[in-house]
Amino acid sequence: MSVSSQRDTEVALIAKERHDLVATPTEEFDELVAVYQGQGLTEATARQVVKELTAHDPLAAHLRAEYGIHQDELTNPWHAAAASAIAFTSGFLLPLLAMVLIPAAIRIPITVAVAVLGLFATGWVSAHISDSAKHHPIMRNVLGGSAAMALTWIIGHLFGVITG
Repeated sequence: MSVSSQRDTEVALIAKERHDLVATPTEEFDELVAVYQGQGLTEATARQVVKELTAHDPLAAHLRAEYGIHQDELTNPWHAAAASAIAFTSGFLLPLLAMVLIPAAIRIPITVAVAVLGLFATGWVSAHISDSAKHHPIMRNVLGGSAAMALTWIIGHLFGVITG
C-alpha cells in the first residue's frame, strides 16, 4: 500500500509539473535555475544548464532535478510486493528449519543465532546492492532485528505463549 501511495504521489507530481510548464514556463525555468544555483552553479552556468536540459524534454529535466523521479520509471507496487514476498520467505526459512530440525534442548539459542546470521547477511546484501559502506546497514539489521526478536519473546512470555 505504501508503494501504491508513493506511485500516486509521483503521478500527481508529474501532472502538476506538466501543468506548471504549460501555465508558467518562465517561472518554471527560473525555478530550475534556482535548483542548480542551490547546488553551487553560478546563475549564468545554471541558466545554460537549464537551457540545454530543457531543450529536449523540459518535463523530464524538471522531474529529475526537483523530485529525483523519471516519468517512465515510476515505483511499481507489484515489484515491491514480489520483492517483499521473496524477502519474507527467505528470511523465515532458515530460522524455521532450525526450529524444526534442531533438538529441543538447544533449539532456541540455535534459532536465535541463525536469525542473527540471516540479519547480518541481509544487511550485507543490501549494502552490497546499493554499493554503500557495509557497517551501517549490517548494524541496523542486526540490532533492529534482534530488538524485534527480544520484544516478541518478552511479549510472548508475558502472555504465556512462549514458555522457554
